[in-house]
Amino acid sequence: MSADPHLNLSRYVPALINFLSNKLATGASICYRKHFGVGVVEWRMLSMLAVDDGITANRICQVIGLDKSAVSRALQGLESAGSIHTTPDPDDKRRVTISLTNQGKQLHDRVLKVALERERRLLEGLSAEEVDVLVGLLNRLNKQISYVNDYDPEKSDSRS
Repeated sequence: MSADPHLNLSRYVPALINFLSNKLATGASICYRKHFGVGVVEWRMLSMLAVDDGITANRICQVIGLDKSAVSRALQGLESAGSIHTTPDPDDKRRVTISLTNQGKQLHDRVLKVALERERRLLEGLSAEEVDVLVGLLNRLNKQISYVNDYDPEKSDSRS
């Protein structure tokens, strides 16, 4: 081990993923705000609701991995703009479900075209097989998140 321990940022996978994610999110937010009036967080809500309409804010937080305050702010903005509506749960008045309005569906469809073109450009230098491998690896890494986040350096860990 080197006398000057440090991360090799060109090979430290969490940093590489974060750098890529941050740059993609910043670029998406600039593009989507300019052309559609929504940022990347609002886009994530729209895309999530397009797949799983009528869900709760907690479910959105679980799937996307954002904190409740960011999700709440984004949902408030989308509701004010008429892109989503909330419905109280008849069994639990503290809980509401969130759905896209027709306007929200139209906005989703317009942003989706741009999002898919951005993805196409990102993956342009990869073969179809490489994209499949990348997607598989990312899905496998995503399954490790709970295990990674449960790590406590003060406790022993027997899993190898």
